[in-house]
Amino acid sequence: MSDATAAPYDALLLLSFGGPEGPEDVVPFLENVTRGRGIPRERLEEVGQHYFLFGGVSPINEQNRELLAAIRADLAAHGLDLPVYWGNRNWAPYLTDTLRELTADGRRRVLVLATSAYASYSGCRQYREDLAESLAALVEEGLNPPRVDKLRHYFNHPGFVEPMTEGIVAALAELPEEVRADAQLVFTTHSIPTAAADTSGPPEAHGEGGAYVAQHLDAARTLTERVAEATGTRHPWQLVYQSRSGPPHIPWLEPDICDHLTALHAGGAAAAVMVPVGFVSDHMEVLYDLDTEALARARELGLPVARSATVGADPRFVAGIRELVLERAAGERGAEPVRCALGPLGPSHDLCPVGCCPARTAKPAAAGADSPYP
Repeated sequence: MSDATAAPYDALLLLSFGGPEGPEDVVPFLENVTRGRGIPRERLEEVGQHYFLFGGVSPINEQNRELLAAIRADLAAHGLDLPVYWGNRNWAPYLTDTLRELTADGRRRVLVLATSAYASYSGCRQYREDLAESLAALVEEGLNPPRVDKLRHYFNHPGFVEPMTEGIVAALAELPEEVRADAQLVFTTHSIPTAAADTSGPPEAHGEGGAYVAQHLDAARTLTERVAEATGTRHPWQLVYQSRSGPPHIPWLEPDICDHLTALHAGGAAAAVMVPVGFVSDHMEVLYDLDTEALARARELGLPVARSATVGADPRFVAGIRELVLERAAGERGAEPVRCALGPLGPSHDLCPVGCCPARTAKPAAAGADSPYP
């Protein structure tokens, strides 16, 4: 057992996107996701076909249950009495309900783990806005909600990088031996509008691609180097994008994964490994956009392709979460903990500064330098 402590924190909150758990949930879930955008129900039903292919169930909630159980077990095994809660932005268990439960349980300092490893509006600030909105709702109810802080971005933490590396090596081994050494690594993440990418991260990181692209490139380079160390082969690589959902007249990050596979084949590539570096678990964007659409394109082309695993509830990722919790707690107590990170970018900030990942319409955001809550 360890004598480490998570003080001053008295709870950890796993904060995720949420997803439908049955056919009847699909359209209401998509209405939650797109609220305020004026998207007609017919369009939502069309988008919902992706979910209906899998019985109307997104795997993300079950994956979060597995991660939740793994975190609890790991903390307990290391002598850390830190209760772990779970809340979602767009489906049950809803964030507001979970924060209400935390308040009722007397929790006063809560550390938040978001299931997004990178800086962007949709991957960080929007979670912080939802936290602020939920906290405001509790205040309106006459409650005294806890203070919330958010764990730093963990795309380059060893607990994320090590299982990702192992997953790439395993995927390479799935390819036919005669093409394995010449396979290209295709790192893929969620496409976002270029305007959102350019303003991602702190103001000093703003520019072409912003922190979002820079962090993904950093992770891809680090993973490529570690795969070379593990296999003795240095594979060509590129960062590509998937899951575009915006109107065609708005520029989004490119190239698209399917277009890139087509280009690889046209250029004579022997094989490819798709690496979902932008995702923590095998949720719908991985199952549909990669395992369904992209693999179908590869089969049409006759291009040998394998897909590497996400970190999910890998014990190394779970241990990394514990390390991040202890690191942040020590910093809050005035200590100077070791902040582990691989790659040249180094560890991310603990506190999102003013101007970090701004939205077109300014909204209050918790767990940052501009938070309305202490």
